[in-house]
Amino acid sequence: MKRFYLPLFAFCLCAACQDKKPAAAADAPASSAPVKEAVVAQIGPKQITLREFENRLSLLSPADRAFAQTAVGRRNFINLMAREKLIALDAKDENLDKSDVYLTALEDKREQLREIYEDFADQLLTRLWEERMQERGLTSVTDEEIAAYHKKYPYEMTIKQIIIPDAQTADAVWRELKRSKSRWKELERMYSKAPEESKNKEITFMPGEFIPELEVIAANSPSGSVQGFVKTAQGFHIIMKTGERRLNLKTAAPRIRAILENQKTDTALNALKNKYKVVIYEQDE
Repeated sequence: MKRFYLPLFAFCLCAACQDKKPAAAADAPASSAPVKEAVVAQIGPKQITLREFENRLSLLSPADRAFAQTAVGRRNFINLMAREKLIALDAKDENLDKSDVYLTALEDKREQLREIYEDFADQLLTRLWEERMQERGLTSVTDEEIAAYHKKYPYEMTIKQIIIPDAQTADAVWRELKRSKSRWKELERMYSKAPEESKNKEITFMPGEFIPELEVIAANSPSGSVQGFVKTAQGFHIIMKTGERRLNLKTAAPRIRAILENQKTDTALNALKNKYKVVIYEQDE
């Protein structure tokens, strides 16, 4: 027989509680009293409601959830939940709920849940704001706008980059690469502070998808050339343009739509800076 991961006590709770489920009075008016929640188990003063059982059921893996929906599996899972309630009751009788370990852990979890709640609230407001902007046509993009953008920027570019924290080192590395591009991998390994996952990898973008300063340099550079060093918030960039290719409108359209939507959103946000005071305390070095 399949079991859930924790050992189960042999409670005969399910059948007992089914006999004790409150029945609605046939002659009682529909609005005379609130409808009681269905109860699947009673453990001292604690109850396991049908809603609580179904909520816990939703957290199981698909295989365990399928088993828990059988007669045997349902009984086992209710027994498991009853076991937890029983342990919690006795732990409180032993005053474990007043211990420093318990109270500290509970406060830590309360803080974590508060942060999760606030993050969710912010994300929900962001989604609703974006939907409202779309409804008002402030960030929506037309096919004509996409075609016009493609006519101006019908290509994507590919580059490699080395990011160096200080200007003096960046200048020395750039000068060395101007003399010998073949040392790119060696110097990147020695000096680049780019994230490990992006080292020795090419970056492909259309105009509007990457860092504006680097887009301008790449757009005005022939393939194979080394350019630098360009300062951004990330550091000093040395780039090598490795390629450029033209894109047809059908291929480029979804990317252009995203670019234009982001640009319109940025325009709306910049306008809001006149309404709300925005202060960024982090300063570039």
